[in-house]
Amino acid sequence: MFTIGIVFLLPFIWMISASLKPEIEVFRYPIEWIPSDWRWSNYAEVWSGNFPLYYWNSIKVTVATTFISLAVSTMAAYGFSKIEFKGKNIIFMLVLATFMIPAQAILVPQFMLYMYLDLFDTHIGLILLNSFSVLGTFMLRQFFVGIHDDYIASAKIDGAGHFIIFTKVAVPLVLPAISTYGILRFIWTWNDYQGPLIFLRSDHLTTVQLGISRFSSMSGEYYSLIMAGAVSAILPLLIIFFFGQKYVLEGIAMGGVKG
Repeated sequence: MFTIGIVFLLPFIWMISASLKPEIEVFRYPIEWIPSDWRWSNYAEVWSGNFPLYYWNSIKVTVATTFISLAVSTMAAYGFSKIEFKGKNIIFMLVLATFMIPAQAILVPQFMLYMYLDLFDTHIGLILLNSFSVLGTFMLRQFFVGIHDDYIASAKIDGAGHFIIFTKVAVPLVLPAISTYGILRFIWTWNDYQGPLIFLRSDHLTTVQLGISRFSSMSGEYYSLIMAGAVSAILPLLIIFFFGQKYVLEGIAMGGVKG
């Protein structure tokens, strides 16, 4: 497993190494993993332009999307698992059916709707685009189903309504699963390229993934600068996963325990 892990890490290690090399050494063969001349100036050059603005835009959009998506998916999952209402299973099946539709198939209707609602070329529109996740609702619903109904019944006997049961009983019991989905939602939104490409036009609204693409076009064949931008872009994901890996493992463990 250690050997396999090293193999998977090699492209990332090469990316870091290339970001610190002079351009002439990037594709030198055999590969020199340790740069002979450490060019920290590559990062300074990348960050000297609009990259900080792109970074801030991505942070703003990703954090807002993650929090809204967590709230919506968690409440929907609780409703579909612990609240009885007419047509619940049919509605849930319809929600799951939307997951089978490729995202590319609804781009044109989404684009027309955003133009009509004046949400095109705005961060609010980009945030709303990913604020509901069928996968997140389905995943969290499975964890809420695992909560024994006796907990809910006991809270109801004490006079608690669904809001209190949801916030004080259900959510704390599935917090690792919610944290796991939050980390995944953050990663998916941060890495999203299609959404900003289609629904953003203004340069001052550009996110980091779209910004790297534009930077690659402008920098031409300077792969050392492109790799420096890529390393900068992936850094928040490494930080999020480093501090949140405990919750991911707990969420996986919860998924294997029933009753």
